[in-house]
Amino acid sequence: MSLSGSRETVSTKRTLSNILAGRVVKRPKQEDGRRLQEASIQLLEQQQNICSLLTEVGNLCNVFPCQDGEQKQIQSKGLAGSLLVSELRRQAFQLGVPVTVLAVKMVLERLMEITGTEEVKEEERRGLFSPSQRVQLCVLLESVKDLLSEGVFCPKLLWQEYKKDQVCIFVVLYLQKHPQLEIIYYLHFYNILTFRYILESDEGVRSWLVSQLMDLCSWRPPGGEDETRQVQQRVLLTVAGLLVGAGFELSSDPAAGDQRISLLCCSVLDDMLFWFLDIVENSLALQRDGAAAKLWIQIFDASLCGASASEEALRCFFKHSLTQTLTYKPRLAVSEAVALQNEWTFAKVCTLVTSLFRKLSVVLGVEQLLSHLQQVLETHEVNWKHVLCFLSTLLVHNPCAEPSLRELLSRLLSSAFESYELENLITAFLLARQGALEGPGVFLSYSEWFKMSFGGSTGYHATSKKSLVFLLKFLSELVPFEPPQYLKVHILHPPYVPAKHRSLLMEYVSLAKTRLADLKESVEDMGLYEAVSAAGGAAAECQAVQDVEKAASLFESTGKIPATVMEASIFRRPYFLTRFLPALLTPRVLPVKADTQMSFIEALKKADKIPSAQYASYMEACQKQRQRDSTTCLDSSDEPLDVLRSQLEEFTALLVEENDGEISARLSRISHTLSDIFPDGPDELIGQSVIRLHINTPLLSGLHLKVINLMLTNFCQCMLNVSRCKTPNKQTRWASRFVGVLFGNTQLLTSLLHRLWDLFHNQGPSLSAAHLLGLATFLVHLHASTSDGPLVQLVSPILATPVSVGEALCSALVCSTQDDMIFCVRLCALAVCYGLCRGDSLPQQQQQDYIITSLCKKLQYLIPRLLPEARGASIPTGGPVDDHQENRASLWSSATDHRNTWRKTAWHLWRHPSFHQLGLMSQYQLSLSEWLTNELRVQRRDDVLSDPERQEYQRWACLELFLPRPEEQGGCGGDMKSLCSRLLTAIMDQQLSNQVLETFDKRLSGPGTCLPDILSRLQELVYEMELTHLSSSRPGGADVHDFFFALVSERCSSAGGPGSAGLSGELSLQNTVNTWNRVLLTLPPTLLIEVKTEGGRTTLDCNTMIEHINQQQRKACPPDGVLSHRLTTHILKGVLCVSVRCERWSEEVNKAWSQISLRCPLLLVSTVHWWERLSPVLLSLWGRLGGGGCLPEQLQLLADCHDWSCSLETRPSMQPPAAAALVLAASLHRVCGAQGSDRRAVSAALNVMRPESRKQDREVLLFLFFLCVKDFLSELLYPQERHRGAGSLCSDLLSVLVDAADWLLVFKSNEPGVLHPFTMMTSEEFTRLMPWAFYSLLLQQSPELQHKAACCPGFLHTAVLCFVSLQQLFLGGDTPTSDPSDPQMQPLQIVSQARRLLLAAISEAPPAALSTNQLRLLQARCADVDPDVAAALSVLSDPHSLSPEMDFL
Repeated sequence: MSLSGSRETVSTKRTLSNILAGRVVKRPKQEDGRRLQEASIQLLEQQQNICSLLTEVGNLCNVFPCQDGEQKQIQSKGLAGSLLVSELRRQAFQLGVPVTVLAVKMVLERLMEITGTEEVKEEERRGLFSPSQRVQLCVLLESVKDLLSEGVFCPKLLWQEYKKDQVCIFVVLYLQKHPQLEIIYYLHFYNILTFRYILESDEGVRSWLVSQLMDLCSWRPPGGEDETRQVQQRVLLTVAGLLVGAGFELSSDPAAGDQRISLLCCSVLDDMLFWFLDIVENSLALQRDGAAAKLWIQIFDASLCGASASEEALRCFFKHSLTQTLTYKPRLAVSEAVALQNEWTFAKVCTLVTSLFRKLSVVLGVEQLLSHLQQVLETHEVNWKHVLCFLSTLLVHNPCAEPSLRELLSRLLSSAFESYELENLITAFLLARQGALEGPGVFLSYSEWFKMSFGGSTGYHATSKKSLVFLLKFLSELVPFEPPQYLKVHILHPPYVPAKHRSLLMEYVSLAKTRLADLKESVEDMGLYEAVSAAGGAAAECQAVQDVEKAASLFESTGKIPATVMEASIFRRPYFLTRFLPALLTPRVLPVKADTQMSFIEALKKADKIPSAQYASYMEACQKQRQRDSTTCLDSSDEPLDVLRSQLEEFTALLVEENDGEISARLSRISHTLSDIFPDGPDELIGQSVIRLHINTPLLSGLHLKVINLMLTNFCQCMLNVSRCKTPNKQTRWASRFVGVLFGNTQLLTSLLHRLWDLFHNQGPSLSAAHLLGLATFLVHLHASTSDGPLVQLVSPILATPVSVGEALCSALVCSTQDDMIFCVRLCALAVCYGLCRGDSLPQQQQQDYIITSLCKKLQYLIPRLLPEARGASIPTGGPVDDHQENRASLWSSATDHRNTWRKTAWHLWRHPSFHQLGLMSQYQLSLSEWLTNELRVQRRDDVLSDPERQEYQRWACLELFLPRPEEQGGCGGDMKSLCSRLLTAIMDQQLSNQVLETFDKRLSGPGTCLPDILSRLQELVYEMELTHLSSSRPGGADVHDFFFALVSERCSSAGGPGSAGLSGELSLQNTVNTWNRVLLTLPPTLLIEVKTEGGRTTLDCNTMIEHINQQQRKACPPDGVLSHRLTTHILKGVLCVSVRCERWSEEVNKAWSQISLRCPLLLVSTVHWWERLSPVLLSLWGRLGGGGCLPEQLQLLADCHDWSCSLETRPSMQPPAAAALVLAASLHRVCGAQGSDRRAVSAALNVMRPESRKQDREVLLFLFFLCVKDFLSELLYPQERHRGAGSLCSDLLSVLVDAADWLLVFKSNEPGVLHPFTMMTSEEFTRLMPWAFYSLLLQQSPELQHKAACCPGFLHTAVLCFVSLQQLFLGGDTPTSDPSDPQMQPLQIVSQARRLLLAAISEAPPAALSTNQLRLLQARCADVDPDVAAALSVLSDPHSLSPEMDFL
């Protein structure tokens, strides 16, 4: 038995603690411990590894069983320490070195071992130790303390050895993985090496300490490491506290060393403060490092730093930091501060800045802070933004600061006018305005302060003419920078000026008014009580309303017309007549008893301040308002609401007596009262009208809301009282009659539905049990009473058609979160229990009126989800009729028992035979599609189930519930394909309907739903079907492949079919295909390719996949005209993976790719386009499948074409591979055509190709021309996308191809010919717009090239057909959106220039250019579109000028 000294194997050996513990079987005696110590020392002589010993000694205190508590622990700890010291001394003696040197060496080795135990990537670098490393470090330091107490360890030698050897663990950790601050913290914490000693001994400490503090603040501990987060805060607080203590402790006779340390600590803290201020000043940095800055300002806390620094040091530090903040980067001039001051209020400035100022103000009083602020302003250049933000923070957080600020302003103004110091005057104005910007609750308004300071003969400026000139000159210099509201104050409340100096004031007023005119501001629009607290004054109308409210309030408190109003009626008559009086005399329904506003109006009328005609018009308008809306004057104190409340109280008392006649009478009176409150009374029966329910903006006024709440509250109370003594089947019909009262009034019913929707959808989890009981029964009776009543249409339309009232309200119940599910199951259980019990004594048909279908289905969805025991529970069968009725009564008793939880109620209902019988009826059965709709709306992070529980539940629902259930009952009838079909349909529907659901409720859409879970279930089913097919010998297993493509084809046909033509149909098809692609990429790629066995040989069949790409993917192809990289990769991986099922892999891949090259050009071109990214993936996959290091021949040919095209410029003599023209063209297009920027590559391609001598080369250039034309058209459609320069590429290629007529086939791609493959990779939209590309391209060419093109055989026929299509596109509004900056590319310009070009071509064309049949057809098509073109064509219709050959053709 030996103790391993190897670090790699120490974890597999028994530790020293285990060895020692294993020898202690009985309770040890004192001599047993001594003998054990001797034996241990003897054992250690055989294995001399002190580092391993340091690993073990940390747990020695738990070696012996604890009998005497601390005594035993101390003994065991002393034993461990003595063992370690003895071994150290023995080895030091043998080595001939001091024991302290050996101890330091061993500790360093153990420290390196601890810090090197975890290997992490550079990007995953931790800012602190992991919990396991931290535990080992603390154990080591405990051992070091023991060594230190024994006198065999020297901390200073530890530090010196690190520096001398340049392997300091602190530097290594900082540069590689871990910061050194945590080790420094623990060394200081364990009193091994003080932080002050490190500061004194390390000359370069400032170079790394600041950066490490920043890094530690910026680092975020991983989730779940709460201890690490706490350690991070302790390290920062401890280091900061030590810096504050060392930097700001006052000493009567500081030594030179102490002064150096003090300056060092101050500079470190200042650097951190400046780093914080730089972050909050930069918006991008604030987004990135805001959390780090927030973490750093936590150190500015008196209670946390007080342990490391004295109160006086802390006060000095805070005052120093405040000074540094106020003077940091003083780059703003006073003029800028005047203009920007409105943006520096407490509410607008960054919260981190206000938090900093608030923390810095804690240890100092308001007087001290303002005195210090004044001192800083007088002695430093300041950052005005920080100064004013500090003042705002001080005023907002210290209500007692207002009088102190007034005193400061008074001192500043006195000093300014005594010595005519402009700086003090500027400071006073800025500080006063800043206080006013925080609102009247914080400081005086600016107008009041200005009037108080300068408005009277005792003002600061009134002592002499020099003082007056000093003030007015200062105000005049501010005019160019002043916001308009301050200029208005100076004009409307000017400073006091003696009469002999009035001209001086008028000069300023004239200047200020000129400035206001430049700003398009009017003095007359300024309100009477306007508060200067924003960047600009309020709108004139809003300000006038505020003035009226303020004046009426003052009139109510004083009984007199306010002096400001009287002054305005004389000195500001335009504002008074055009703004104030119209706002005051707004027509309204006058109350019976005069209110404050009426009394105020009458007082102004008696004072002759309101013109008689205006007053008469006001009274007449008020009378008309009363006649138009007789209920507008009603409020919460009006009589109808009080009468209704009294009537409902009497109705509640009558229910106990069960007097039906009296109950009906009371309900009649209640109905009459409601008709007064809701005046749109019933002129006729509602019948099957449709009520529009606005789900996002409930249309309820204040009075109507109170009435509805009162009605619902009363119903809940009545139901609660009645249910205490009788079950629902024994109650009278009072509830039905109560609900029936509401149906005689459309406005009342609409308001009621809006309120119920809001309660169910937004406030459900907060409702009490009594509310739930009443609302559930109310919903049941509402549903039962509206079987022949109005329908409800939800706005926004989440339901396609109007539905019944009950079903509409049920749609408000969402099941997306845990709270929503619990509320929904509680409400639904109460409603269904009540409906079952209420309809117990009624005929079968009437019983169903009390059971809401949606509520029953929600219970079938929720109960198995919330109660796992319900998933496999057997339902007991019902007994005799009497027992059955009694069971229903007990069902209601269980639901209303307050001692039962919702789980017991739901479980009782689930097990009840009556509920089981409902599930057997078709209308109450939950189908798989409905289950999927609900499940896909669940938010995973707020789900009641954990991820494993949710997976277990979904597998049960899919495989055990719905898979075996018959299709007529909403299941799949045991058909796995049907289950997959339902899952796929639900997934696609959910993604396509996310936008609609988001308008209804953001909880039902977005990335947090259960879509990944349902997608996982689909993947499981597909893999199971795939494996079942592979292991089955029966034919027909490839139905999985055909089934999925048939389903998607059907979906795409319905999305882009004849019923959805036009732009909406194209968008619908694109959305469907994109959604299918997202699903497809999650399924196995082998699903795409079918394997067939013919004649005993297994082959690949790509027909279905090719058809799918040509028909569906092509129509939804993006502007690039290629499939996405991920989809292309997925398809090719499928081809390679499925090929391994064949006997000859490579041969089958070659055959499949040959078939794809011939029939699926879109996939071919996409593969060439993405080949640079595809080839590594395919080569790796082929190698893993066992195909070797080379791809199959056909795929290798693509690689060769790629290499040829890339080396074309450098090696022009290199011959192209023997590949199809389309492959070569696509390769060239990818290199020099797609980007359109490298003209050298284009030139190289044209130099290599010889279209005049080699047919193959001409075909390549022709295909390349088509691809470039497609890019050019894409550039016209989407100017912001790529392909810039595609037009120049087309021009280069056209100049080469123009001599022959085959280039015209590019623009007639719907005709059979050499370019037929490209019609299979271009969407209908691009094909339809080819005529637009034809003329847009020709119009950009030189006249010489246009002439060559016009001389080309067949040009005129193509040009006329393209012009007809161009005119149709223009008239139909289907032309591309052009770039506004290019007037030549506007649609009208293109059509006009195309017309001129065509007419010129017709005039120059020889008579034999068109045959007789062609002329006849073209004239017929042009007659309606452009008669001038038709007339020009008629010139060519002379039969004598036509050649026999052309006429024969």
